[in-house]
Amino acid sequence: MLGYGLGLLGLLFIGLIVVVAGWVILTYNGLVKLRNQLENAWSQIDVQLKRRYDLIPNLVEAVKDYMEFEQDVLTKVTEARAQAVSAQGPAEQAQADNMLTRALRSLFAVVENYPELKANENVLKLQEELTSTENRISFSRQFYNDTVMRFNTRLQTFPTNLIAGILGFTAREFFETGDDAEREPVKVDLR
Repeated sequence: MLGYGLGLLGLLFIGLIVVVAGWVILTYNGLVKLRNQLENAWSQIDVQLKRRYDLIPNLVEAVKDYMEFEQDVLTKVTEARAQAVSAQGPAEQAQADNMLTRALRSLFAVVENYPELKANENVLKLQEELTSTENRISFSRQFYNDTVMRFNTRLQTFPTNLIAGILGFTAREFFETGDDAEREPVKVDLR
């Protein structure tokens, strides 16, 4: 009888180990899946920001001949673009993006003073592309932040939180804009 009891306890112990190991494997795989979604979401932001950065030199080139006395504005846009291109991580990228947004607002405010620019077909086409890109960036940021929220929530909830740190998973930061003034959309209406 004693042998039968030890055999049953042994089977229960092995069963418990299998269940715990299975849970660890499923948890790890779930966290890896979310981490990969995060990396994909960040890549989507990166793609859209690159598109934006590629449009800016074309816009500057299209308006610079008309804006002889506004070279300071064009220089600020160019410098802000350079800083944004070299930014790393969500916090630094958001800060650089805010500077670029302010510089673009200044550029578009000045463009309003040049009727021939507002009628220029190249400038209008660039305005449409930039507007489309700004919308894509916004959607990409939202998808990234939604994924960060799911990932961080998973890391912080029981029982995943017991092993997430041991497995090397850490919380991610959201892509956040600066103060309330920074949260206003870029005005790109050149008509």
